[in-house]
Amino acid sequence: MTHSTKNDNLTLVIGGTGKTGRRVADRLTSQGRPVRIGSRKGERPFVWEDPGTWGPALDGVGSAYVTYYPDLAFPGASETIAEFSQFAVAHGTRRLVLLSGRGEEGAVASEDSLKKSGADWTVVRCDWFNQNFSESFFLEPVLAGELALPTGECVEPFVDADDIADVAVAALTDDRHIHATYELSGPRLLSFRDVADELSAATGRTITHIPVSSDDYRAALVEAGQPAEFADLFAIILDGRNASLVNGVQEVLDREPRDFSAYARDTAATGVWNA
Repeated sequence: MTHSTKNDNLTLVIGGTGKTGRRVADRLTSQGRPVRIGSRKGERPFVWEDPGTWGPALDGVGSAYVTYYPDLAFPGASETIAEFSQFAVAHGTRRLVLLSGRGEEGAVASEDSLKKSGADWTVVRCDWFNQNFSESFFLEPVLAGELALPTGECVEPFVDADDIADVAVAALTDDRHIHATYELSGPRLLSFRDVADELSAATGRTITHIPVSSDDYRAALVEAGQPAEFADLFAIILDGRNASLVNGVQEVLDREPRDFSAYARDTAATGVWNA
């Protein structure tokens, strides 16, 4: 029986096919660093609900980018993160970079779980991604021309997934970021009405923001096969707690974060919003 040797350069990217994970994996690969994709359909499947998949996925791995689905604010997340991070450290995977939520009390419990594991940890806190409008649950509404959301007039500092990935890769590859917590945002506060205007300008189509009640949105989520709890996240996150700019991108990368207008322009050019 052969035993694999540990490769400190080998990184497990959990959620490696998702919005940030895919970008992290691409960046590490382009730096010549070996990557293992942690997903249900990975070569070695990784499933949060099945701890039996964790060992094979972590075999020989020196560091891991940890994203949790559906969200760290969901019940049971911190217990799972505690179990996983302890398991990872015992398995020889010391470097853990956690993608966390900004302003989410539930997420802080998961951060604390990770820190108690004895890992060389970094926490990267983010709020709404620009890419939610092109690679996630807001794509269909954008294509339909109506962002019907329970957001009212709240403003958010939307952050770009490319900036998140750049920060995560820096944290995975540079020891200076061990035991640091970074909060990331974009450079501007935007309401969802502003977002609709930006998307309209970028696509040349009319995209309208329509405020709806939380109950109506919950019903729409269930109909679309999405977790109804996402409606609760809107209520938690959109009470103004994150309506401020932070400088994690500048701190780590020594540059300004990408603006929503640049994201909208570049994404429109890909054709993903051509209805």
